[in-house]
Amino acid sequence: MIDLRKSALLTDLYQLTMLQAYFAQGMNDIAVFEFFVRRMPPNRGFLMAAGLEQALQFLEGLRFTEEELDWVRRSGRFGREFPDQLADLRFTGDVHAMPEGTLFFADEPILRVTAPIAQAQLVESRIINLLHFQTLVASKAARVVLTAPGKLLVDFGMRRAHGAEAALFAARAGYIAGFHGTSHVLAGVEFGIPVFGTMAHSFIEAHDSEALAFENFSRAQPENVTLLIDTYDTEAAAHKVAQLAPRLKQAGIGVKAVRLDSGDLALHAHNVRRILDEAGLKDIGIFSSGSLDEFSLRDLLSRGAPIDGFGVGTSMTTSADAPFLDCAYKLQEYAGRARRKRSEGKATWPGRKQVYRAHKTNGIMTGDVLTLEDDPQPGRPLIQPVMRNGKRLHAPETLDEIRRRAADELARLPLPLRQLEHAPPHLVAVAPALRELAMAVDRELIQN
Repeated sequence: MIDLRKSALLTDLYQLTMLQAYFAQGMNDIAVFEFFVRRMPPNRGFLMAAGLEQALQFLEGLRFTEEELDWVRRSGRFGREFPDQLADLRFTGDVHAMPEGTLFFADEPILRVTAPIAQAQLVESRIINLLHFQTLVASKAARVVLTAPGKLLVDFGMRRAHGAEAALFAARAGYIAGFHGTSHVLAGVEFGIPVFGTMAHSFIEAHDSEALAFENFSRAQPENVTLLIDTYDTEAAAHKVAQLAPRLKQAGIGVKAVRLDSGDLALHAHNVRRILDEAGLKDIGIFSSGSLDEFSLRDLLSRGAPIDGFGVGTSMTTSADAPFLDCAYKLQEYAGRARRKRSEGKATWPGRKQVYRAHKTNGIMTGDVLTLEDDPQPGRPLIQPVMRNGKRLHAPETLDEIRRRAADELARLPLPLRQLEHAPPHLVAVAPALRELAMAVDRELIQN
């Protein structure tokens, strides 16, 4: 059976048709492709790079299995020699990239592939697939993190994610952006992300009494007691918790929190907090879930809702208000010559590029310069070498290292770019050297 996440056939057909033409014409010179976002989604002041680790894993393992080559042979779409040429294909190129967790803006490449054109072309679809999704979710999650500083944030989105891989990578992207954990067990196994869980309404409904359900769950999970209290009557359930908690304490079991999942969450939180406090249970926290996003969190916090943590699910895993990025992976150089797409509304900047970022003395970012790789500018260069000749230059970063970078990047974000709506564009200046190269490429195209 084909391994979906590693398959070289996880691509678009036109990649293979182009490869056959490249092979037939003997075109094997070095090509440079860059991945970037053309324009920012509405109401987004920044994006956060994520997915590089999975992209590098894909490049390291790139190869066609015998099963995949058999499909190419049987398809009837390709020449007889083509499957044998694919059998020997491996990624032997170089990769430069912004580290995961780095904030970036429109037109700034976050990954550059330099390799023989067949290799660099073939990987386009999967590279976009991997970088686009995690960047999309990390960027959404970062907005939640900025909206609710100091609150426990847990990814609850596995069940409504668009497939198994999406659920897994969304948990990773959210954790990079600053979420504290996930409900997704496999994400905990694969990435070491802290796993959180409470109970479902079905557990309450399966019992003849709500109080009995609370007690049975508490005794079954004595180190993880968070009780869901909105199945029937939220405030009545809070009183039941207040009556049960002292008895559980005598048995050495502490109730960590109660969870609210429906209704007017701010109103219920205020009422529940009062009920628990009057019973001397100020140490029991309140956790909330239920169709939450950065906008609803802002509303809850503005109303002073005494909620200690939030489970954010579908809106983050699907990036519901901006479910895609206008991103691209485009040829910028071939056979030593800069190349440029000039399509209306989709023109690209040619050549191998670098991004330099300037900061105030207090560390807040002030602007970026997009320029050529060999045109140094003031500021910090963001694009770094990560792979040479198909081999990584460094061991994979830990998620904690990436999380720390993401937190540092968010701390440097100017206040206007933190806005949930109507964020102004970040200043990205295009250096004269890059503009001059674009004009030179244009002149050459006109002459030809």
